[in-house]
Amino acid sequence: MASAVEELQKDLEEVKVLLEKATRKRVRDALTAEKSKIETEVKNKTQQKSPRKAELLDNEKPAAVVAPITTGYTVKVSNYGWDQSDKFVKIYITLTGVQQVPMENVQVHFTERSFDLLVKNLNGKNYSMIVNNLLKPISVEGSSKKVKTDTVIILCRKKAENTRWDYLTQVEKECKEKEKPSYDTETDPSEGLMNVLKKIYEDGDDDMKRTINKAWVQSREKQAKGETEF
Repeated sequence: MASAVEELQKDLEEVKVLLEKATRKRVRDALTAEKSKIETEVKNKTQQKSPRKAELLDNEKPAAVVAPITTGYTVKVSNYGWDQSDKFVKIYITLTGVQQVPMENVQVHFTERSFDLLVKNLNGKNYSMIVNNLLKPISVEGSSKKVKTDTVIILCRKKAENTRWDYLTQVEKECKEKEKPSYDTETDPSEGLMNVLKKIYEDGDDDMKRTINKAWVQSREKQAKGETEF
């Protein structure tokens, strides 16, 4: 097979030489046709000799260069502010430069009692905020987001309009209620008062603590003298 290809290549070289020397149009046309015919035969013979050559050439082609996706680590957002109107609970999240990212990079998913925010590729980082157990149900269809300068606003549409939310989440409500002093009517009233004073003392500033200490000392002195306050 190799000798046949070599013979065809020799014929091709001779035709090319004759074609360069030919001056008559009819002769040149005949030589050109013969040249094309031989080139086709050489090509076919070469492919038969190396059936995988074309495949190998394809495999050697450089792979397409894919631009790297610039996504850094994910930052959990925990700082926010919120307020409300008759129809909406509004959550404000500060993210510097957020207005510069494409809108499709700012995603919010709502459920009846939660929402999660994901901001992709903001200054090489992702930002995530998930709030579960909202205090009251919201309308998924009526909720939305707004992007302002350095701020994302989450608009949670209240299912029950004209109702006030004292807390954003149920967990926040439970934590606050646990902090409130409990008054048990079946126990000593003075014990409940002491619990209140203890809470005030722990949360108070230095002036408040001095005032409570002074009142405590005076009360103990009066008790020692046999005086009882009513």
